[in-house]
Amino acid sequence: MSLGAAIAAPVIAALGALGRAVLRGLASAGRLTLFGLSALSHILRPPFYGREVLQALLHIGWLSLPVVGMTAIFTGGALALQIYSGGARFNAEAVVPQIVAIGMVRELGPVLVGLMIAARVTSSIAAEIATMKVTEQIDALVTLSTDPMKYLVAPRLLAALLTVPLLVAVGDVIGIAGGYAVATSSLGFTPVAYLKNTLDFLEPLDVFSSLAKGAAFGGIAALLGCYYGMHSGRGAQGVGRATKSSVEAAAILILAANFLLTGVFFSA
Repeated sequence: MSLGAAIAAPVIAALGALGRAVLRGLASAGRLTLFGLSALSHILRPPFYGREVLQALLHIGWLSLPVVGMTAIFTGGALALQIYSGGARFNAEAVVPQIVAIGMVRELGPVLVGLMIAARVTSSIAAEIATMKVTEQIDALVTLSTDPMKYLVAPRLLAALLTVPLLVAVGDVIGIAGGYAVATSSLGFTPVAYLKNTLDFLEPLDVFSSLAKGAAFGGIAALLGCYYGMHSGRGAQGVGRATKSSVEAAAILILAANFLLTGVFFSA
């Protein structure tokens, strides 16, 4: 073998591996897109399973409130302390209310809620559906002429699209309240001035972008939980891999979607 061929062989092998990885990624993206479109179509077409939707609303929305509230209030308080400390370096301590408000509503509120939902809800959905697949409960549904996409996936996706924006709104308010509590108790801000500066600074687009991000992140979290659950492998290892992969993929896609949506709303 010539010297040139000896050098080129590893490069060609590396490029081949990279090409196969790209093709696998594109194929996965295509399957996920088709799965999502199918799930959305089942939301709009009868029959509708109201009891499943109500259970999903309770599980995704109501039962997620404690973790969302605790995450938001501590983040808001820490954000107020950081902004006050950083602002003091150039005599801008007074901007704490404005920066806490815009930081929570535009970014931290939606992203933190999205990641909490990915950790709590996506993993739960993936594990539940994967276990149903392993124990052949999904095959039983098909035998009973019940479409698993309509019975298992559509209610969870609809519930996430409806409840996660509300969770984001609650998280925004609690996060701002955390900053308010810290600023008025230990940083010398007066309550009335803090609230006035917060409300005067926020714009309708800030609130709308926060809720839109919540809907997008909720859809991503529920869809990936269902997708990996429905495509899990056999046995306990398959359930474990589906759960882990769903949370990883949901977290990455939520952060990527946040970047894209921030560019859409605030690039001008």
